[in-house]
Amino acid sequence: MPVVTAVEVQKRNKERVNIYLDGSYAFSLNIVDAASLRTGQSLSDSEIAAMRGEDAVVRAVDSAARFLGHRPRSVSEVRRNLKDKEFDAGIIDAAIERLERMGYLDDTAFAQYWVENRIQFKPLGSSALRFELRQKGISDAVIQHALADLNDQHGARQAAEPLLRRMRGTHRRTAWQKLSTTLARRGFAFEDVRAALDELFQDVEADDDTFFAGEDDDTEHEP
Repeated sequence: MPVVTAVEVQKRNKERVNIYLDGSYAFSLNIVDAASLRTGQSLSDSEIAAMRGEDAVVRAVDSAARFLGHRPRSVSEVRRNLKDKEFDAGIIDAAIERLERMGYLDDTAFAQYWVENRIQFKPLGSSALRFELRQKGISDAVIQHALADLNDQHGARQAAEPLLRRMRGTHRRTAWQKLSTTLARRGFAFEDVRAALDELFQDVEADDDTFFAGEDDDTEHEP
């Protein structure tokens, strides 16, 4: 059986250790897993394979953790990222299982985070959110749960309000058309857009009846 002839901490990464068998470099381990090895120890082929496999999973988990450090991710996003890093399918499966067990991956929590983030920073309608979550590999059941309490009329008003504030002096019809087009692109349904803009325009005009420029006499008004 191969014999451990050296255990050396890497110069560039003090958390990893190079393992030498019979005088030649064989593989590397994280420092915790290498703690049980000593010079002169014999290793069977199955022990070596197990150590290499475990180290590959650890490296995949570490890589995924760095990827997750920027923002929460879906399981599908992490799987795709690890595949791009050329980890084997079995190693990816093991890494994802470990990350889920540790609480770092949870599609239900991710979907909720994504919806709440959109509500706060860029309100989108249910259809647009559903599309985005599907693109991230989230199941329809999880998406349905994440969108269950979403109020698209409220979201449409929330999206329109800051845009309308910059339209002071615009004709009412022009403002309506621009906002309705923008909200439609953001995935809001016609009924929700109409209700939200009706409410918002009435409130704006109640506060300031000079907010909109006067319309030409032959200009049709929005419904």
